[in-house]
Amino acid sequence: MDWVGWFDAHDYEIARQILQRGVGALAFVAFLSTLNQFRPLLGERGLLPVPELLRRASRLRGPSVFRWGYTDRRLVALAIAGLVLAASVVIGLPQLGPPWVPMLVFLALWIGYLSIVNVGQTFYGFGWEMLLCEALFTVAFLGSNDQPPPITILVAIWWLVFRLEFGAGMIKIRGGREWRDLTALMYHHETQPMPNPMSRQAHLLPKWFHRGEVLGNHFAQLVVPFFLFVPGPVGSAAAVIVILTQLWLIVTGNFAWLNWITVVLATSAISDSAWHWAIPAIPSDLGTDAATTPLWWAIVVLAASALLLVLSWWPIKNLLSRRQLMNASFNRWMLVNAYGAFGTVTKRRIEIVIEGTLAERPDADADWREYEFKGKPGDVRAVPRQWAPYHLRLDWLMWFLPLGRMWEPWFEVFLLRLLEADAATLALLARDPFDGVPPRWVRARAYHYRFTTRAQFRETRGARWTRTLEGEVIGPAALPERA
Repeated sequence: MDWVGWFDAHDYEIARQILQRGVGALAFVAFLSTLNQFRPLLGERGLLPVPELLRRASRLRGPSVFRWGYTDRRLVALAIAGLVLAASVVIGLPQLGPPWVPMLVFLALWIGYLSIVNVGQTFYGFGWEMLLCEALFTVAFLGSNDQPPPITILVAIWWLVFRLEFGAGMIKIRGGREWRDLTALMYHHETQPMPNPMSRQAHLLPKWFHRGEVLGNHFAQLVVPFFLFVPGPVGSAAAVIVILTQLWLIVTGNFAWLNWITVVLATSAISDSAWHWAIPAIPSDLGTDAATTPLWWAIVVLAASALLLVLSWWPIKNLLSRRQLMNASFNRWMLVNAYGAFGTVTKRRIEIVIEGTLAERPDADADWREYEFKGKPGDVRAVPRQWAPYHLRLDWLMWFLPLGRMWEPWFEVFLLRLLEADAATLALLARDPFDGVPPRWVRARAYHYRFTTRAQFRETRGARWTRTLEGEVIGPAALPERA
């Protein structure tokens, strides 16, 4: 049966290569982040131990291979397997075989990462976790190099980008007033969870520029996504606009792999013809030599496409609802989810600074020293680093603490681990001021952080921040046997 003409998307071979390899690369980053951070955060002796979750939870929020028992060794084995499989698709090895080979590799990555997210609790409660799961499942049906990419799966990815962008746009319009009066980005660069080296420079741009940023954001998220579904130059142009806005967010912030995966997914709407027009050295007929899609593979792809279509009812309903949910999954498999971010923008940056002392008594004469984190602001002179697409989970959770979540169970355990000078926990930090020696006391204080103006930067000879003490949120605490 001839499927050419409606099922085979010959003009999107570059899109497929970027999608498979790009999503594979970000899966590699996600599994690497898990390998490095899961055990001190969620392992057998973590801040929120998975074994304890499995004992008390009558039902996990979704499927997980850890349902039948968790050990740190099993976690390491799963993470390493994920790294190997993800690296294989980045290199392009599974794509050299029949289409069922890359399908099985991506589905294995999906199940593996889904297993981690479903026991990851608050440390894996971010929208880009479910986004990666959905992307891994969807790109699994793009096939191999021997067949053209199927148009139904490309449309499913366009639909994913639409939900990402339009959902985020609607969350903003329905959210804080600052998005409607165009002032949101006068605060955002300074108060975002994890600034990067360029965030201060972005914050210091004039107000008219920040208003233009908001207008551009509304255009890119509320208007442009509709044009992704128009094949050819229109869809390609829409994808480029989405990509450019995401690149600006990458340059000015640290949002794990959220912006990076959006860039990868948006390239699905750029045709080979458009690539050839922009870069004539790229052939415009890359996909024309591919064989016609076999019937059995078309049936598999159409079944997957039908599943994604049926599951789309719930996110469509959510988009039309006044009580729109942000970053919500409507099924246990994290497929066809609702997305969105920053419906409101924090106006003041409050940082929780943790200090410790070796002194016998925690009084004013004690030598209090600060613990430094890898990503979140601390030392006012330190230049924020670029971490994305890598995800520093502890640093992100620290940002949420002053937003009404100071009594998170994990934070109490975190302070306990600092008092014990737990090596695995200290490895999550940039600097232990006691070089592995257990402090006698620890405390947590709240500071109001602001970027320095250009004049303040010169006066302080290079300070990036000014900070003002707001108060003590957790007084001096010690281990019972040392108190």
